[in-house]
Amino acid sequence: MTRPMSTAVDEAREEIVRVGTSLFARGYVHASAGNISARVGDSHLITPTDAALGFLEPHRLGLVDARGEQIAGDRASKTLTLHRRICAADPTARFVIHTHSTHLVALTLAGVWSRDDVLPPLAPYYVMKVGHVPLIPYHRPGDPRVADLVTARIADRAASGTPIRAVLLDRLGPVVWGPDAATALAVLEELEETARLWLLTDRRPEPLPAHAIDGLRTTFGAAW
Repeated sequence: MTRPMSTAVDEAREEIVRVGTSLFARGYVHASAGNISARVGDSHLITPTDAALGFLEPHRLGLVDARGEQIAGDRASKTLTLHRRICAADPTARFVIHTHSTHLVALTLAGVWSRDDVLPPLAPYYVMKVGHVPLIPYHRPGDPRVADLVTARIADRAASGTPIRAVLLDRLGPVVWGPDAATALAVLEELEETARLWLLTDRRPEPLPAHAIDGLRTTFGAAW
């Protein structure tokens, strides 16, 4: 039986608050940086503009309809367009997280591995849980042109058979997505921790060899 829309929205509100609290408590977000959204049917819930993710209130989350018009809550985050476009470009995307995670922002300042892969495939769980992560050139926060760049990357990677779950915005941090909060969180956590490891080792480690990556593809279906 399909859940009533109001019930689904209430559950999504609680999930966003839970995720924001967890991210703040563990140092993945600070101040009012970052935003979280959930797709509920044809609508979207998103954290308000300048909200502190560690202190969210369910009733204040912005609710927008299928046309992107706000129908409840505080004013939606300025990144609403990006979140909605990601969900439209990837039908599996139902939960989107953007943070200014310290090590990933530092990586954009120190220099990424490549513009198509911000980090090398250093460890098996990075290959399996994260996959390819392209760098998106710097634009001001909320610039609608970012959505065009991100959705183009999603389409290109999907066409190549290696769909992506994340991008890294230059000087702003990661945007990750998945079918649910747990999946999106796993991508974010593995991505940030791999960036931390690479920076801690002065970006010296070599990538996993090709035969090891082939084994991850064969055994676990890794999209690399």
